[in-house]
Amino acid sequence: MAYFTAMQTQILPSLLAADFGNLAEESKRAEYAGADALHLDIMDGHFVPNISFGPDVVSMAKKTVKIPLNVHLMLSRPDLYLPAFADAGSDTILIHAEAECDVEAELIRIKEEFGIRAGITINPGTAPEIIFPVLKLVDEILCMSVNPGYGGQSFMPNVLPKLTILRQELKKQSISSVDIMVDGGINNKTALECAKAGANMFVAGTWLFGADDMSARITEMRDTTSNL
Repeated sequence: MAYFTAMQTQILPSLLAADFGNLAEESKRAEYAGADALHLDIMDGHFVPNISFGPDVVSMAKKTVKIPLNVHLMLSRPDLYLPAFADAGSDTILIHAEAECDVEAELIRIKEEFGIRAGITINPGTAPEIIFPVLKLVDEILCMSVNPGYGGQSFMPNVLPKLTILRQELKKQSISSVDIMVDGGINNKTALECAKAGANMFVAGTWLFGADDMSARITEMRDTTSNL
């Protein structure tokens, strides 16, 4: 399933903040509320100190909603699990620059072997320059604005300069087709700060799934980040 053109604002509710007893209905709620894609955080209990979903949840979401599935592998060895998550229906797979594998080779594999979008993720403590060599291999860059592993954390403003540096580097490398996404402590206020710094994709968990009217919040965030 195709995404929108690069640099168009996209709002992605994070299923990690949903009611785990009703994941199918929560996925539908995000779709009906106007989400551009559904974000799924996959945690292995090793790369991050938590365990979340497996391929079966991705498969469930694929059968439940029509919006794209944006799958973020917080795994020490994502290379071992790419086939399972691709087969489950991921439209994008993001792997970490800090992963214990040949990251460049796996980004190429995501695109060429599985034919889906590839993304690179960096943690709050990782310098953006580390991923400069692979920018031409990716469709998305995800900058974590919290330490990954748990939802509900506060936004870390030190991500803001990274977004600007990455947007400038993309321009320097004449790359116009790459989206910059941010995840962690995202609400209407922090999304605006990130948009001003260069982001165009916003993952929000608690702020969206915790709302009585998710649709209103998605509309509000979209309007806030689009009309700069």
